[in-house]
Amino acid sequence: MSQYFVIHPDNPQRRLISQVAEIIRAGGVAIYPTDSVYAVGCHIGDKQAMDRIRAIRSVDKNHNFTLVCRDLSELANYARVDNSAFRILKASTPGAFTFILPASAEVPKRLMHPKRKTIGIRVPDSVIVQALLEELGEPIMSVTLMTQDDNFPPTDPYDIRQLMESHVDAIIDGGHCGIEPTTVVDMTGPNPEITRQGRGDFSAHV
Repeated sequence: MSQYFVIHPDNPQRRLISQVAEIIRAGGVAIYPTDSVYAVGCHIGDKQAMDRIRAIRSVDKNHNFTLVCRDLSELANYARVDNSAFRILKASTPGAFTFILPASAEVPKRLMHPKRKTIGIRVPDSVIVQALLEELGEPIMSVTLMTQDDNFPPTDPYDIRQLMESHVDAIIDGGHCGIEPTTVVDMTGPNPEITRQGRGDFSAHV
């Protein structure tokens, strides 16, 4: 049975954030709100927790995870970013974007795209997520929370609790989220390419 935390979206209670961070550090799986949809994540180095998330999402080993980072300096530890890409990232983070970038040597191979050696990275515009990342001191390995029977991500924390409390270790109730996932931008070519249009308006940043 998971622990359930009601956390204020604009002024997160530090004590509760610390408890969630401790659960993640100990190998737990947590559901948390972002600036787009609810996500499910775990410690970056925990393969067992990663496998649990795959089972929750009913996806195979080739499903791509995203590294959720605090800021650009943390992002640069896990991706290779040239000057032109850095300018675009600076203009569009934090925000509802996932950027596909060449993975650095710091990224475990199991997190990379098996053929392209890329990694999805994002910096959310969410006070709760930023507080959690600051407490952890490292990124969260994450995917969008989806259930097998739904076409859209669940948005109501009460519904999420009813569905998922026996499958995860922590659930953060930060209020309702939207149903639009992030806009995915592939930054590996000569020009940025939108591969999924979601909540983020990338045209405003290039």
